[in-house]
Amino acid sequence: MDTSELKGHWALILGASSGFGEAVSLRLAKEGMNIFGVHLDRKATLPNVERIRTEIEKSGSETVFFNINAAGHEERANVVEEIDEKLSNSAIKIRIMLHSLAFGTLKPFIADDQKDSINPKQMDMTLDVMAHSLVYWTQDLVSKNLFSENGRIFAMTSAGGHRIWPTYGAVSAAKAALESHIRQLSVELAKKKITANSIQAGVTDTPALRKIPGNSEMIDNTKRVNPYGELTTPEKVANAIATFCLSSTEWMTGNVIRIDGGEDIAG
Repeated sequence: MDTSELKGHWALILGASSGFGEAVSLRLAKEGMNIFGVHLDRKATLPNVERIRTEIEKSGSETVFFNINAAGHEERANVVEEIDEKLSNSAIKIRIMLHSLAFGTLKPFIADDQKDSINPKQMDMTLDVMAHSLVYWTQDLVSKNLFSENGRIFAMTSAGGHRIWPTYGAVSAAKAALESHIRQLSVELAKKKITANSIQAGVTDTPALRKIPGNSEMIDNTKRVNPYGELTTPEKVANAIATFCLSSTEWMTGNVIRIDGGEDIAG
């Protein structure tokens, strides 16, 4: 696989400080890509962010990280403005955007005590962060002409978009909406030669998974049903995404692409 065409280009990673966002940032940096990373971390987890940045820079790539709420409209506008200023005197623009934001409410729709069920604010927040923010970031970047030709947009979804897990209802709705947004964007961006695809990873042991009630049972069940007998890893997903970034994938758009070792069809 010749990935030399990626060298020197920029990737924007939403959710760059852990899980899939971290793995993709490091993988693309190895291919010579520069990384804009958006993340939300408190003091306790900032050392991990610095570790990621150091690894990227050791690869010889440039990195600019923003510690903000990626779903905040004002925060997003400020970051896009900074990116625009950074790239204003360069012919190189953003080649890749990855949406990997995992922050939502894990509550049932129906509970014996209504105060234990999800409320409108929690539902709206989950959909806004994990789905709608993709559209708003894309709108802002396109409006400032920050995507390069042969641009690639990827959004991390999961089997939860079409399966039912306890307390996962709002996140499931967000994943389904995210996939719908990707389909719409793939059509609207075709004339700009930008593709958009959802990436459905298998169950992966990430900080986001560990926040889901019953995650241990999910892990055990996945190892039982996955044809390979193991979990997906962020690195396997990152390797696949690096391949999908190439210009030879220009006709691949609007899809939900499984990277799960056959887990979804076997389970």
